[in-house]
Amino acid sequence: MPSRRMLECLCLALALFAHPLWGEGAREGEEPHIRLLVQSSPLAGSQFHALAHLHASMRVGDALTLVREPENPYDAKAIRVEWRGSQLGYVPRRENRAVAAALDQGKKLHARISRLNPEAADPWQRLEFEVWLEL
Repeated sequence: MPSRRMLECLCLALALFAHPLWGEGAREGEEPHIRLLVQSSPLAGSQFHALAHLHASMRVGDALTLVREPENPYDAKAIRVEWRGSQLGYVPRRENRAVAAALDQGKKLHARISRLNPEAADPWQRLEFEVWLEL
C-alpha cells in the first residue's frame, strides 16, 4: 500500500503536468479554474512562533501564506507558514519537498487553515492546514 507521502507526491506530479480541458466555475471567455488538494499537514514549530498569541483571531478557512526559505540553515527545502504577515511555523520537513519544488517552479499554491485546536498539549495538533494547487 502506498504511503501518504507517496500519494501526495503523485497528486502534485499529476497536477503539475495535467492540462484540463474544462474546469468548474469557468465563465464564457475565461480560462478554466481548477484547484487540486496537494496535501494536508500539521503545522511544525508553532510553539516557537506567534500561534499562541494569534489563535483567538484565526478561523478555519483563513488564508495562509507559504514563503520559501532556501537559505534556512536547518532545511534547504524549508517553507515558512504565515497568517496575515505573522509567522506561525513551518511545513513539516518530512512533507515539504513537493511543495518546495512547486514554489521554486513558480506554481500557484494556496494554503488555508483546515483545523484549529490551540489548546492541544501536542504542538503538532494545534493547527492543520491544506495546500492547494491552482491549475
